[in-house]
Order: sequence, then C-alpha cells, then structure tokens
Amino acid sequence: MKKVLLLTTIVLTVLLNACNHHQKTSRPTEPPTSANTVTQETTPPTSAPTQLQTLPEETVAPPETEAPRQEQPQVEEESRKEHILQMTIGDTPVSVAWEDNNAAAALTELCQNGTLEITMSMYGGFEQVGSLGTSLPTNDVQTTTTAGDIVLYSGNQMVVFYGSNTWEYTRLGHITDKTQRELTQLLSSENVTITLAY
Repeated sequence: MKKVLLLTTIVLTVLLNACNHHQKTSRPTEPPTSANTVTQETTPPTSAPTQLQTLPEETVAPPETEAPRQEQPQVEEESRKEHILQMTIGDTPVSVAWEDNNAAAALTELCQNGTLEITMSMYGGFEQVGSLGTSLPTNDVQTTTTAGDIVLYSGNQMVVFYGSNTWEYTRLGHITDKTQRELTQLLSSENVTITLAY
C-alpha cells in the first residue's frame, strides 16, 4: 500500500508541475510598466543640411541700341568734310566735289600747311582767275566749262567759272551747292577772295 501511495504522490506531483508549467507559458504577457519602458522612437534619419549652391547672377548687358541709320551718314559726311579741302568765296562757304587726280591732290597737300588765300580777278565776264603762287601737276584737256567748274590754267592759276568757256584745262573740282545765278552773284565783282583750307 505504501507503494500505491508513493505512486499516487509521484503522479500528483508530476501533474501539478505540468499544470504550473502550463500556466506560466500560457499566461498572457502584461504590457510593460512605464517604469521599465525604454522607448525607442524611430525617427527618420536626419540627412545633412542640404547646401544650396547659389550661382552668381549673370549680368545681362542691355541690348546695344543701334544708332539711327540717318545719323551715321551725317557723322561720316561731317568727318569727310573735316578731311577734305574746304572752299570759301568771300564769306560764303561752298561745297566742292574735288577731282581724283594729281593736281587736286597737290592742291590739297599745299593747303595742309595752312590756309591758302587767293586774290581773284574777273576775266571775260564768265570766270574768276587767281595765282596759286606755285605750280601743280597738269593734265590739260580741251574742256567746255559750266558754272561751278574749278580748273587749273597754265599749271599755276586757279579759275572758277560762273559762265562757260572752252579751253585746255586740268579739272580740279566742281561747286555742287550753288546755282548759276548764285555763283554769278558771288563771282561777278572785282574784289573776290577765295580761301582754301584743309
């Protein structure tokens, strides 16, 4: 009987142990208390501050404005006037289209050293003649002149016409801004001085 009792005790002990073990493993886990809580907040990783590279602003030059086309020829014309031989009859400046020849070039060169004043004499009722004081290269051709023509006569005389004549001359130029009537008023008197300046 002692054996039965012993056997029953052993069986009961094993069963009790098994129940205890089962209660420990099946017991629901309680949420941890705040004292033991270690909170690991998962924050998104912070990236290094982005450095924005500011590029220097490009300076855009204002668009160049073109000078009006009408002004350019005037500037060029004024510039040409400064570099061509200027003629004045008495106190009246006149525009001259000078010939492109050796005589006109020599006359221009003569005036580069200073103003040349020529005392003119009326001749034949159609021209004024005056001495240059030096000889210029000639290329005389039989010519019929018109009012405004400027010619070289005998290599050392300048002739300005307000009428017409036919003779052998070397052309120097032509007055372009006066009519025959205006030229007659300027040149048909005894005392006429012509000034040439470069």
